[in-house]
Amino acid sequence: MDAASAGDKTPLLDIAGLSVAFAGMTVVDRVTLTLDDGEVLGIVGESGSGKSVTAQATMGLLPDVARVTADRLNLMGEPLLGAGEKRLQRLRGAAMSMIFQEPMTALNPVLTIGRQIGETLLRHGAVTAGQARARSADLLSRVGIPSPREKLDEYPHQLSGGMRQRVMIAMAIACHPRLLFADEPTTALDVTIQAQILELLRELQQEYRMGIVLISHDLGVVSSFADRVAVMYAGRIVEDAPAASLFARPAHPYTRGLLASRPSASHDTPRLQAIPGTVPPPFDLPSGCRFRTRCALAQPACAQLDPPRLQVGPTHGAACLTPLAEAAA
Repeated sequence: MDAASAGDKTPLLDIAGLSVAFAGMTVVDRVTLTLDDGEVLGIVGESGSGKSVTAQATMGLLPDVARVTADRLNLMGEPLLGAGEKRLQRLRGAAMSMIFQEPMTALNPVLTIGRQIGETLLRHGAVTAGQARARSADLLSRVGIPSPREKLDEYPHQLSGGMRQRVMIAMAIACHPRLLFADEPTTALDVTIQAQILELLRELQQEYRMGIVLISHDLGVVSSFADRVAVMYAGRIVEDAPAASLFARPAHPYTRGLLASRPSASHDTPRLQAIPGTVPPPFDLPSGCRFRTRCALAQPACAQLDPPRLQVGPTHGAACLTPLAEAAA
């Protein structure tokens, strides 16, 4: 979805033609996305598709060896590309924030929970150390952690996986950011805790009117949470649509494959269909359509042509030479 589709309103996040390369190998290729205030965008795809790298490039968190280029990379109309580290440090935590994929490695094991939350508040808010501690306890209570004042003095290893994830959420929302990246926020959690975390994120999103980019390989999570969905494969977006349209009428063969491999409680659903092969590494990408080596519908032209994004609905596009016709119905 491009910026023009949002009308005259400035999107919260406006990305056009974003590419990321390491040592000459492109891992994110010409990605275009927009996000409005209060909207949830789901980005789905297998591991290695470029989902997390896209978020990290936007936040300015990639190492110096990464080469990041874009036609536009704007937050609330302000360019992020070339903004400089000092400016990005002021924006990170205050205007944009991230819930990282694995809280046990994202949290510092030698610092208390209170210290880690408090650092964000002290950096971005005009508060004293005492006020930061009180606010940290309020945040832990807000995300559903019992005895929050006692938990401030504990270390990450003393908390359960679900509680560590809640701490990450508390840190991410401490300064009420406008944009929140949630990178696999329910990974390794049991289904009950997953539901609680998603409900918490929904409540916070509505309360603070945040725009959220939800990164996940779990289509069930995305279908219940996102307003729009972008499907990534081998560094490119191959399909994007409103969530209801994408799950009801998927157009790209890769999206269809992902949906066919999703478990269902229905007795009428046939056995799961696996997608053959794996996502190709960036140093060995096939010519033409990058999914063609795994696609049962591939044609000779798919090896020759870079598939354009075709409209299969008013706000539904798929990068495929022959997107499945049912999607346009």
